[in-house]
Amino acid sequence: MRDHMIDVGSYRLRAVERGDGPLVLMIHGFPGLAWSWRHQMAPLAEAGYRAVAIDSLGYGDSDRPADPAAYTAQRMQDYLIALLDHYGAERAVIVGQDFGAQYAWNLAVRAPERIAALIATIPYDYDLAGRAMLGSAQRLPADAPPRPEASSPDRLPSERFAAMAQLHFFHFHYFQQVGAAERELAGHVPEFLARLFHALSAEGDLWRWKAVASAGSGYLDALPPAPPLPWRWLSEAEFERFVAGYRHAEPMLNFIGGLNSYRTADANWLTGKAWADHDVETPTLFLYGQDDPSFGFFPEWEERLRRRVPGLRGIEALPGAGHFLQQEQPAAFNRAMLHFLEALKI
Repeated sequence: MRDHMIDVGSYRLRAVERGDGPLVLMIHGFPGLAWSWRHQMAPLAEAGYRAVAIDSLGYGDSDRPADPAAYTAQRMQDYLIALLDHYGAERAVIVGQDFGAQYAWNLAVRAPERIAALIATIPYDYDLAGRAMLGSAQRLPADAPPRPEASSPDRLPSERFAAMAQLHFFHFHYFQQVGAAERELAGHVPEFLARLFHALSAEGDLWRWKAVASAGSGYLDALPPAPPLPWRWLSEAEFERFVAGYRHAEPMLNFIGGLNSYRTADANWLTGKAWADHDVETPTLFLYGQDDPSFGFFPEWEERLRRRVPGLRGIEALPGAGHFLQQEQPAAFNRAMLHFLEALKI
């Protein structure tokens, strides 16, 4: 395993790599680290690929700028292309989870010449930060939040988040204010990570926030306590790697990568308007956890995916997996991923 820092312009990102061959770049979300892809590194290398997982900007050992402007979708695209250039990869396979999938979809739309294939775990929509979440109530869990009558797809995401927060606590809105979440979470790294990991897993209860009022509440008030480790898919030692990766000498930067990714919603929405009608032609595999609670944010996702992604080669649900499917069901994830790449002869 090779571990090093890569200059991507204004900042440096940590990359972990294994194997040689066509580049497969894996991008995590929040919460996550390069460590999120620990189960994929060896199988990819053994199959003849150069597996690379990064700590995204603001996470782990990568640089952690405080300015939200460093985390916009356009800036993230620039960093990822700089990574491809560093590896001398004219084209690469991109695998994205959570925010990492958003960045992967953006690359497939805005720089398709650099993407050989795409594996994503959240649905395609140019306005993932707002429009889809507030769309039709079809396919939503019974306890998912209703659409606020005051919201509109023509309003900025931050305005729609505020409308949602009038009904109950909503972390998209809570994270918009710089400082509040940093102060709340700075001294609670293990507790917050355990609660968030579990709430988003197949066994979790993400939607409990519907019972929590916004006024006077933080995210720890909205997330149910997590059961003691180990869990079915996460050992105590594995969890401690995540805790160590999030802790920073400046505690207000412990979670800055994730928080600032939410704070770019308006900027990303405005930039994304220019790409709203672009389809994804890149060969694409869509994998998702059959029990992923976050899919309450994506009404009618399958119809939109089939309509807007002409390059779609398959949709596969992984039973017993939630939001962290590559960790919760690694064997099934790896089998589907390698079969897809093999069929493309990459």
